[in-house]
Amino acid sequence: MSEEAGVPPVGRAVLLVEDDEGDAVLVREHLADADPTLEIEWVAKLEQALSVLPGHFDCVLFDLGLPDATGLEALRSVLDAAPDLPVIVLTGLAQEESGLAAVSVGAQDYLVKGQVDGQLLRRCIQYSVERKRAEQQLRRLHASELLAAENERLQWGLLPLPIVTDKRLKVLTRYQPGHEGVLGGDFFDVVETADGRLHVLVGDVAGHDIDEAALGVALRIAWRTLVLAGTADEDVLPILDKVVASERRNEETFATVCTVVVGADREGGQLHLAGHPSPLLLASPLRQIDGAESGPPLGLFADASWSAHRFELPDSWRLMLFTDGLIEGKNGDGAERLGMEGLGRIAEGFAAYDDTARLLDHLIASAQERNGGPLVDDVAAVVVECTP
Repeated sequence: MSEEAGVPPVGRAVLLVEDDEGDAVLVREHLADADPTLEIEWVAKLEQALSVLPGHFDCVLFDLGLPDATGLEALRSVLDAAPDLPVIVLTGLAQEESGLAAVSVGAQDYLVKGQVDGQLLRRCIQYSVERKRAEQQLRRLHASELLAAENERLQWGLLPLPIVTDKRLKVLTRYQPGHEGVLGGDFFDVVETADGRLHVLVGDVAGHDIDEAALGVALRIAWRTLVLAGTADEDVLPILDKVVASERRNEETFATVCTVVVGADREGGQLHLAGHPSPLLLASPLRQIDGAESGPPLGLFADASWSAHRFELPDSWRLMLFTDGLIEGKNGDGAERLGMEGLGRIAEGFAAYDDTARLLDHLIASAQERNGGPLVDDVAAVVVECTP
């Protein structure tokens, strides 16, 4: 028999749960006449139905009155066993209210025995299958929207607005998720305190999932709170280390961090590294702040410590803090990583340009081009530019 115009194909496999053999034979004959290609499996008890569900079935025809279970509790057992399958309830004429109650708890439809023919039964199965598919699509869409909203909230937590009042300073930031677009644990922040000092943070929680992103948010907010509360510079990383240990979901999770504090005179500052790349001075040639001793990442050792490194700055400068996603991509064909040397070659000649935003975008885009496609790891970068 040909399909009705505009009507989607019926599910191919149907489980019939019916204890009355005569009714079962009648239903099967109706369906065979309406669509001989249907596969119909018949069981007489709830226990048998639960043993084969969800199986390969597209739909369940279910009698509410079975020898081993009756009523809505039996229906709920089937719905729990096969939540993705549409269930059509079969009732007697005197049980029509039971059919309505069945729909209210999750059945797609109900039919009264003795009042159906093959075409009606086939059409009911057909549209029940399609309604169930539509429900599933709506649930997936809703779940996707919730995840997107959660990611947006986390992203706002990871990517804050800098607190800077000094007119000599300009702050530029970039954040690029890894190739799968999943929000990761990279984070940054910039805060100028009342004493005129500028505090800059960049960090990276190992991993690429919601848990890592949430931990990154916790670390960034904790850092900003500590800075605004006037916590001594040497105490900040030890406290963040405790935050990692207490907030992480997995004991193997750790975070790398770079913090810079620039003095109010903007002539120099101090640097703390916890397993993180040292900042760059964007000049020609590009150079890292060297000589800094890096302590271990946060969350690895109970007795860890991090020493401060003093550095000087020229009259005008552009200081860039970044996560290692920028330099861990490939450097062309082969397995060689871009690294700091490769990043320096990318910046040759370009670093003398006055357009800091263009330079920053050039570094990220060129690293991606050398990688042969989107970078696998997240990239977070902060550039603070100071002009007298």
